[in-house]
Amino acid sequence: MKKILLTVFALVMAFFGFAQPKIQFDQTTYDFGQIREENGKVTARFNFTNVGTEDLVLKSVRPGCGCTAANYTKTAIAPGQRGYIDATYNPANRPGSFNKNIKVTTNEPEMNVEKPTPHMIFIKGNVTPKPKSAFEREGYTLGNGMVRFKTNTTRVEALNTQQHLDTFQVKNFGTKPVEIKLNSNGFVTEQYRSFGPEIKGGEEGIIVLKYDASKRNEFGAVKDAVSFTTNDSIEPKKELYYQVNITEDFSKLSAGKLKKAPVVNLSKTFIDFGKVKQNTAANETITIKNDGKSDLIIRKFEANSSNIKIDCPKMVLKKGESVEVKITYNSKRNKGKQTNSITLITNDPNNSQITITTKSENLQ
Repeated sequence: MKKILLTVFALVMAFFGFAQPKIQFDQTTYDFGQIREENGKVTARFNFTNVGTEDLVLKSVRPGCGCTAANYTKTAIAPGQRGYIDATYNPANRPGSFNKNIKVTTNEPEMNVEKPTPHMIFIKGNVTPKPKSAFEREGYTLGNGMVRFKTNTTRVEALNTQQHLDTFQVKNFGTKPVEIKLNSNGFVTEQYRSFGPEIKGGEEGIIVLKYDASKRNEFGAVKDAVSFTTNDSIEPKKELYYQVNITEDFSKLSAGKLKKAPVVNLSKTFIDFGKVKQNTAANETITIKNDGKSDLIIRKFEANSSNIKIDCPKMVLKKGESVEVKITYNSKRNKGKQTNSITLITNDPNNSQITITTKSENLQ
């Protein structure tokens, strides 16, 4: 009797040992060959069979990068039945050859581990770039209208007493004249244009703009936009962008004024917030003191991260006066070691910009 029970038990264990799902792909690589960029997305279908003895379930289908998307059989596939995985590739702005992978994990026994080795399927091909438009051939790739500026961003280093000139190329790719009018913001003004109030169809010209830092009344890094109103039916509003670093001009200070100038003194220029849990805040304090003979004006604090907040209760310090500045760092969802910076801008002619470095180790 004991031998019979052992035999039955062995048969049962053998049955359950072999009763398992198993995926078998018809092919694991799909070659699109030569495809044209302008024809848009292409899709490859990978068919497979469950050659096991239990239902097969696709747990995850993960493309190797954002340019592939996968659709697949979501329901359980019975033994002997078939399923599919669709892999889509978008060739837009991706000329040349490509070779992408998709990782597939299932409920097969060998994948029931902490770090399973997934099945791999591949798509490959070569993208023929679309013919260049008239805009692209001439370098006017920005914007959407028939009237376009060749560049729309300028970077400027300027003293707060300076004026800066920039030349912008513009072309009308249409056949009808288009009116262009600057919407001045007070510190950006038009100085010259090579055409009249309208730019003719097919005409290319220039517009010269002046950025007046003395009228901007700001210090440090500033971002400004200026716009043109047009009767371009596709994109009536044209915007140009300035990225300007404005520093204070101390060149006209006399020797006597320099001797009586404010002197900024920081208690420290490095802050270690230590270990910070996710979505929590840490605080540190620094002291700013005026060791000079005239008022120290704290112009601005510039943090390179929105995670940092600065609370300075006093922005003007008299001779010998000091202020406690509270600096708060919020870890938000960032992980690992973080390094950031704060720029302190003052009217100290010998040290008008000071960098404060911060670091933290963000825990999960």
